[in-house]
Amino acid sequence: MNKRLLTLTNWMKEKNIEASFLNSTENVYYLSNFYTDPHERLMGIFVFKQADPLFILPAMEVEQLKRAGWQHEIIGYSDHENPWDLVRPSLKSRQLGDVETIAIEKEVLSYGRSQAVLSFFPGAEILSVEDKLNEMRVVKEEDEIAVIRRAAQMADFGVQVGVNALEEGVTEMEVLAKIEYELKKKGIREMSFSTMVLFGEKSGDPHGNPGDRKLKAGDMVLFDLGVVLDGYCSDITRTVAYKSISDKQKEIYQTVLTAELAALEASKPGTRIGDLDTTARDIITEAGYGDYFPHRIGHGMGINVHEFPSMSHLNDGILKEGMVYTIEPGIYLPDLGGVRIEDDVLVTADGFETLTKFPKELQIID
Repeated sequence: MNKRLLTLTNWMKEKNIEASFLNSTENVYYLSNFYTDPHERLMGIFVFKQADPLFILPAMEVEQLKRAGWQHEIIGYSDHENPWDLVRPSLKSRQLGDVETIAIEKEVLSYGRSQAVLSFFPGAEILSVEDKLNEMRVVKEEDEIAVIRRAAQMADFGVQVGVNALEEGVTEMEVLAKIEYELKKKGIREMSFSTMVLFGEKSGDPHGNPGDRKLKAGDMVLFDLGVVLDGYCSDITRTVAYKSISDKQKEIYQTVLTAELAALEASKPGTRIGDLDTTARDIITEAGYGDYFPHRIGHGMGINVHEFPSMSHLNDGILKEGMVYTIEPGIYLPDLGGVRIEDDVLVTADGFETLTKFPKELQIID
């Protein structure tokens, strides 16, 4: 049994949980080293307190699972079979007895699938396994950090491609297409979220949608992108000016940069997570733009681009060495446009390392 499965099993023994079922792509990957999107098909892992685990997945992906190193029982099913019917005899063979407690992913397991799982364990108390998996995943191991570092390098490359593609009259979608094309040539199959390239006033929408807006002199250009590499994500935002910049735009940019640098400097083991948000937010508020910073300072990042913890001012959790998250303050003014600067951050033994390296000092692109 691998180390992560063993950690989960030991927790189950400590909490007297007889069985757990996990079916999110991310947690399945974390526990098995097998990464796939089964779409609507069932895929999941049963973990037991006193028995070997069981993996259920489409038969067409069984060989990939074996190559990923899974050494326990596998049930592969065809599209013409009911997978739950195949699970029942396997559970019976384990002689689990009366299962009184089962842990599931309450936040992601569908109602229908939860009912199917519980049909095997009638009357069992339902607990959540998310808190334990979040605790396990929040501190990254060295091999995870190495992959995230490479993913961050690809995000840096994507921004550079975008900057190089800027010319008068080009559309947001044309620049976006260039970024993703060049990343695919580098071997990137998947972006970690929908790439954003926003020009001018559209950069004032924190989650704007790229379209046919054409670039013109005086526009701020916001890039927000990330890649998935070997199952792990990156996420970067950079904002540049095209041809020229107004005093107001420059003031906004410098305010966001000051806030981002201050939050980064506060990133070290033992710091209260919510204080990072407060540090940046106070700077933006004192500059008169507090109402135009509508989101938290960042989010955890790893297998998911947005994962535990949420880096809001309400979070009383403490930073630990090995945590990876984003710092991304922003100011967004309707009609004028906005600025966001975002880095991927690793907590080190005595401070932090920014994994995204693309320059963030104000750039005016000619």
